[in-house]
Amino acid sequence: MRRLNRKKALNLMKELDAFPKVPESYVETSASRGTVSIIVFTTMALLTIMEFFVYQNTWMKYEYEVDKDFTSKLRMNIDITVAMKCQYIGADVLDLAETMITSADGLIYEPVIFDLTPQQKHWHRMLLLIQNRLREEHSLQDVIFKSAIKSATTAMPPREDNSLQPRNACRIHGHLYVNKVAGNFHITVGKAIPHPRGHAHLAALVSHDSYNFSHRIDHFSFGELLPGLINPLDGTEKIASDPNHMFQYFITIVPTRLNTYQISSDTHQFSVTERERVINHASGSHGVSGIFMKYDISSLMVTVTEVHMPFWKFLVRLCGIIGGIFSTTGPNREMRPSS
Repeated sequence: MRRLNRKKALNLMKELDAFPKVPESYVETSASRGTVSIIVFTTMALLTIMEFFVYQNTWMKYEYEVDKDFTSKLRMNIDITVAMKCQYIGADVLDLAETMITSADGLIYEPVIFDLTPQQKHWHRMLLLIQNRLREEHSLQDVIFKSAIKSATTAMPPREDNSLQPRNACRIHGHLYVNKVAGNFHITVGKAIPHPRGHAHLAALVSHDSYNFSHRIDHFSFGELLPGLINPLDGTEKIASDPNHMFQYFITIVPTRLNTYQISSDTHQFSVTERERVINHASGSHGVSGIFMKYDISSLMVTVTEVHMPFWKFLVRLCGIIGGIFSTTGPNREMRPSS
C-alpha cells in the first residue's frame, strides 16, 4: 500500500514538471558549441569570484541629523611645537560664553628642539603626502575611517638621538575640555591671567627679540582620540618671517559618530581656512602676534556607519549573473552551425 502511494506521488510530481526534457538521441554535440560552453562556464566562474569579493567588501554610509547635545563638553586634543621657550608663551581658550580654560587644565609644556631628526623628517614628509592625497581623492577618507583602530598611531616618533643642542622650542601637548560653543584657542606671548573683562597675557615681561611664532602642528583634533585618523591640520608647519607674525586658523567642527565593525566612537571632523599676516600698526594691520585657532561648531551631526551587503542580496545578484549568462548565450549556441 505504501509503495502504491509513493508511485502515485512520483507520477503526480512528474506531471507537474514544467521544464521539458529533450531526449538524449536528439542532442547533437559539436566542437564549436563545446568551446562556447567552456567560455560560458569560465565567465560564470570569474564573475562569481568577483561578486564574492564585492560581497566581502564594506562601504561607509553617511546620515545627517540635528545635533541635540549642547550640554556635554568637547575634548580638544593638542600637540603643537612653537619655536619659543616655554616660559615665554602661554596657551588657553576663551569661548563666547566668556569661559576661560587655561593650559593648566590639561596641557603640558615640554622644552624641545624645533629642528627634526632624519627619522622625524621622514615621518613628517609621509604625513604631508597623505594629506595631499586626501585633498585630491576624498574617497580615501572612507578607507581611513574603516582602518582607524587598526592603523598605527599618527604621533611623531621620539628623537632617536641625545642631542646636546639647547632646547629652543616648546612642545605644548595634551587635551582640554571646552564648552560646545564657538571659541578661540590661542598661543601668544606671556602666561595668561584672569581678568574681569576676559583675560590678559603678561607680554610686557618678554623681550620682543625672543618673538618667533614659527610652529609645527603634529596633531590637532576634537573628540575622542583615535590613533589612525588623520586630521586636516596634522603635519602643518609654518615659518614666521617676522617677529610680529600672526597665524590664524578658522575651523568649522562637525560632530561625527563613527560606527564600524572595529570601533564605535564619537569624534569630530572639521574643515579649516588659514590666514597669516604681519602685525604693523603703522600700515593698519592691527592685532597680536601669536597662533589663533578660532572654532565654531556645526548644528548638524554626521553618522558614519560601515555597512555590508546582505547575504540574500548576494544570492540574488549571483542568480542574476548565472541566469543572465545562460539567457544570452543560449540563442547564440542554437544559431551557431554545428561542425
